[in-house]
Amino acid sequence: MTDSVRVFSAHAADYDAQRRRLVPCFDLFYGTAVELLGLRGGAVRRVLDLGAGTGLLSEAVLARYPDVELVLLDGAGDMLEQARARLPAGSTTMVVGDLRAGLPQGPFDAVVSALAIHHLEDPDKRELFARVHDLLAPGGVFVNAEQVLAPTPWLQEREREMWREACRAAGASDVEIADAERRMEHDRCSEVRSQLEWMGAAGLYDCDCLFKYLHFAVLAGRRASGREPPVA
Repeated sequence: MTDSVRVFSAHAADYDAQRRRLVPCFDLFYGTAVELLGLRGGAVRRVLDLGAGTGLLSEAVLARYPDVELVLLDGAGDMLEQARARLPAGSTTMVVGDLRAGLPQGPFDAVVSALAIHHLEDPDKRELFARVHDLLAPGGVFVNAEQVLAPTPWLQEREREMWREACRAAGASDVEIADAERRMEHDRCSEVRSQLEWMGAAGLYDCDCLFKYLHFAVLAGRRASGREPPVA
């Protein structure tokens, strides 16, 4: 069990209640991620949720696409038990596994993730993006709602200060914020620009950051559909 999995397993029971206090942009953050599945340009029938945790993002996907088949992957079985209680059994498959190991078999119309991939080192992120590309059906989309690193240390600290104030305004206690910052010591966040470049290098098209608030960002790209015009 990795350090990050151990930490989040310990907080599985109260994870959801803390999300709205520690992710002050919660509704826009998750809402944008789900909205971007519309980039598929067709039916969204099968979705893989990487680092699915307690199923927060999967639940939002299911609300938007009631007939979708969901596959949830997470390294913490305790978190997936929370997801199992939240989601209807007939539409979901739970897989305990590491993002650095083999992924469930595709193809998928979309691969999504929320607040998970930033636990990987940069080379592992790049390798994961390549495997995600290969899992996607033609025209399928990858949406990553993520914690990201600011471009400069000065801006990183200012964003952290603003985040603390926003969390307090959302009802988080100083103890909760301090605990969250201790968990963030396990993070391996990367800049938006670098991640978009890695997604493009993995073969994804039209990669962009479609939402950003402090260190929360939603990145997306798509696998070629085969109908793209030739490059001049």
